[in-house]
Amino acid sequence: MSANMVALAYLVASVFFILALKGLSSPESARRGNLFGMVGMAIAVATTLTLTQNWPLILGCIAVGGIIGALVAQRVQMTAMPELVAFMHSLVGLAAVFIAIAAVNNPVSFGLPEILPGGSKLELFLGTFIGAMTWSGSVIAFLKLSGRMSGTPIVFSGQHMINLLLAIAMIGFGLWFFFSETTNWNAFIAMTAIAFILGFLIIVPIGGADMPVVISMLNSYSGWAAAGIGFSLGNPMLIIAGSLVGSSGAILSYIMCKAMNRPFLSVILGGFGSDGGTAAAADDGVQKTYRSGSAEDAAFLMGNADSVIIVPGYGLAVARAQHAVKELAEKLHEKGVNVRFAIHPVAGRMPGHMNVLLAEAEIPYEQVLEMDEINSDFSNTDVVLVLGANDVVNPAANVPGSPIYGMPILDAHKARTVMVVKRSMAVGYAGLDNDLFYMDKTMMIFGDAKKVVEHLVKAL
Repeated sequence: MSANMVALAYLVASVFFILALKGLSSPESARRGNLFGMVGMAIAVATTLTLTQNWPLILGCIAVGGIIGALVAQRVQMTAMPELVAFMHSLVGLAAVFIAIAAVNNPVSFGLPEILPGGSKLELFLGTFIGAMTWSGSVIAFLKLSGRMSGTPIVFSGQHMINLLLAIAMIGFGLWFFFSETTNWNAFIAMTAIAFILGFLIIVPIGGADMPVVISMLNSYSGWAAAGIGFSLGNPMLIIAGSLVGSSGAILSYIMCKAMNRPFLSVILGGFGSDGGTAAAADDGVQKTYRSGSAEDAAFLMGNADSVIIVPGYGLAVARAQHAVKELAEKLHEKGVNVRFAIHPVAGRMPGHMNVLLAEAEIPYEQVLEMDEINSDFSNTDVVLVLGANDVVNPAANVPGSPIYGMPILDAHKARTVMVVKRSMAVGYAGLDNDLFYMDKTMMIFGDAKKVVEHLVKAL
């Protein structure tokens, strides 16, 4: 294939990737967006194969990776999707590191001069350290999200100073590698090793409640790593695809930070979540009382209401209750009740987690409203049903001095009646008690979300 044809094919693939992002911006067009993305990737891979003679090896690796990916995709539960995404980010970062190592070891095979020019060294430096930090940071995120590691922030004295010194050392070795007249393997290896360590240290002080932001941030990192390697290899497809992923991930990180009242710069530096943002509330020794009820009580109140808002949370995902919730909404509609779903930007364990669950159950998109669209309606709502959500409806966000003070929440506490479905009175992912559960207007219903909702449907 001629150079012009390769450039044209990569351009077409890039257009498909842009259309994919556009499609993924709305649930109604997400399926089409995924299709565009797959077509673009197929074109990009097919074009790249025309540039090499090692077809059997590459196709064999693609087959192995494809089989593993297909098996994982079939078996993974929706509740495990966040840690799967974190794991995939780690592979992107590690791939960037391996490519950089190969390019430094044998630049001629990548179409580079035997003595690497300064520009190529800079690009390899950027791609390597971003990729290494993405890999190690994603591994920590995967361990925390999967429960293999505590979600509590791991902090120690002088943590930020150590991170700063390591960053300076990494940049110093990078400059040594850059200004060396020949390939300086010692500087390159030292720089890469420090980047791996720095990735671990940046993510460990981040609490479990901040993991949605971490996922989008690491997504951005993986894109920039790919773009950096793309410059080194002179591959416009990698540059464009990496830039799309990096910029969209950065925008999503900003949106998540705004939704959680986190400073964006502190997120990038890895310092968020360690200043009390995920600390448990202090026990004041006062025994709080709450009101509990049955599914039959809840069904009576909902069946006689004019309007109901359902707030889904991680508990709904764990119980896989989305299909039962759809049936509940349909029963209420039959009784003339106006039912809507309120989605917080960071509900669940990753951005869009709840939207995906409700879309899987084929709940109409017009019934699913984001926080900014529905918050003003809570005060005029008869009943709010909270299913496994905690921190996103915690009124403590409005109390000065609270660890989550200033975080935008769903104003469920403003409704006339609140019903909360939980397994127990345990605190949420942020480790905070929720005053909503102890209000006079609130009724707690204990049990598995799916079973409780099924009982609600039967009672209705």
